[in-house]
Amino acid sequence: MSFVQAVQVCLRKYVDFSGRAVRSEFWWFALFQLIVIVGASMFGETIGNVVALALVLPSLAVGARRLHDIGKSGWFLLLHLLPIIGILVLIFFWVQASQTESNEYGVSVA
Repeated sequence: MSFVQAVQVCLRKYVDFSGRAVRSEFWWFALFQLIVIVGASMFGETIGNVVALALVLPSLAVGARRLHDIGKSGWFLLLHLLPIIGILVLIFFWVQASQTESNEYGVSVA
């Protein structure tokens, strides 16, 4: 999946927490989010915060779909609440290869 396709899919499915998202979709959207937030922050802290807030739902949705792709529940996103260990565990999950077979969250996208 290309950068543009990933961003389009994530913004189109901004509140869709069901289904699956492949690794490239997740990481391209993470890069897009970083670039947009840093770019918006150059125009002021308030604008950067508004943009970051606008991207929270799409980010959570693609994160949950990415976890579904490896067979984990989207509720694992709550690990964000654990300061260091939580994000490290999530990164470990997010870099895992997709399950090639279908799982309870749907058929394989790749």
